[in-house]
Amino acid sequence: MAAQNAFNTILKTLEKPDGGEFGKYYCLPALNDPRIDKLPYCIKILLESAIRNCDEFQVKSKDVEKIIDWENTSPKQVEIPFMPARVLLQDATGVPAVVDLACMRDAMNKLGGDSNKINPLVPVDLVIDHSVQVDVAGSEDAVQANMELEFQRNKERFAFLKWGSNAFDNMLVVPPGLGIVHQFQGREKESHTVTDDELGLAWTQNTYSHTTMIDGLGVAGWGVGGIEAEAAMLGQPMSMVLPGVVGFKLLGKLRDGVTATDLVLTVTQMLRKHGVVGKFVEFYGEGMGELSLADRATIANMSPDYGATMGFFPVDHLTLQYLQLTGRSDETIAMIESYLRTTKMFVDYNEESIHHMFFLL
Repeated sequence: MAAQNAFNTILKTLEKPDGGEFGKYYCLPALNDPRIDKLPYCIKILLESAIRNCDEFQVKSKDVEKIIDWENTSPKQVEIPFMPARVLLQDATGVPAVVDLACMRDAMNKLGGDSNKINPLVPVDLVIDHSVQVDVAGSEDAVQANMELEFQRNKERFAFLKWGSNAFDNMLVVPPGLGIVHQFQGREKESHTVTDDELGLAWTQNTYSHTTMIDGLGVAGWGVGGIEAEAAMLGQPMSMVLPGVVGFKLLGKLRDGVTATDLVLTVTQMLRKHGVVGKFVEFYGEGMGELSLADRATIANMSPDYGATMGFFPVDHLTLQYLQLTGRSDETIAMIESYLRTTKMFVDYNEESIHHMFFLL
């Protein structure tokens, strides 16, 4: 049986500058534990998630302690439960997930229950982008012609996904023809640095290998299989090994004529040589201020190529500028900055950086 959150004593109210409140949040600094100050930002995200979901059933206080004591526990390959705040699906694996939900509703009906209670427990975005083919090229109507053929070939599947988008709460289906999953998770409206319900840091699980693009925006995410994604959709934690973290220090800025591709391939080569399989990579240093968010996303996107679980860029002023550029409201951006500064999760290059207790590359 789930119990009351053991960390409700650090549940605080995030005040608005002009009065009122943004919402409630778990204040990590209120734990007054010096070990937290030494944690890499990506491990702090694991910690915040564990604290927010601590019910002594799926996530226990001892799991929180494992993360706080990361410096000592990570070399021992200890396991912790992970509960993402959001799941992003592409249609190749998203269709089976919706089929399973539909089957659960049928089973609920047969048992005489209320089938409308069967819904994802976390927000789910399903992007239809794996059915496009190029049959027509070199003409002005090529895009329209290819889309018409795509709809003809996938009529039954698209109709089913359309039904799913209307039938299930907490599920958004992005129709074909609007873009690929990269765009919707890494660059567009689907990226949320801070979740809204009970304020918390955003987590993403995705059934696509290059989910890690989102890490360039300060949102922790990586690719998983369909079973893990479905479990997360239904509110079940995923057991994961508490990872080691490799710090990658960036200095200076790119010289004229050096492209983002040059940088990404160099970073990939260095990390492959060092060996980062199963680890988080966290980028830091004064050079971060010279690196555009697009370049950060490109480096993060290459995580599967250099073998890391994710390549993480903490939130800073460039992240906030990007959120403004992509249409977030001033209030939302103010809430994100206030929350992250209060929880010591915002990187300010004008302030002295904390010393991270992890390997520096």
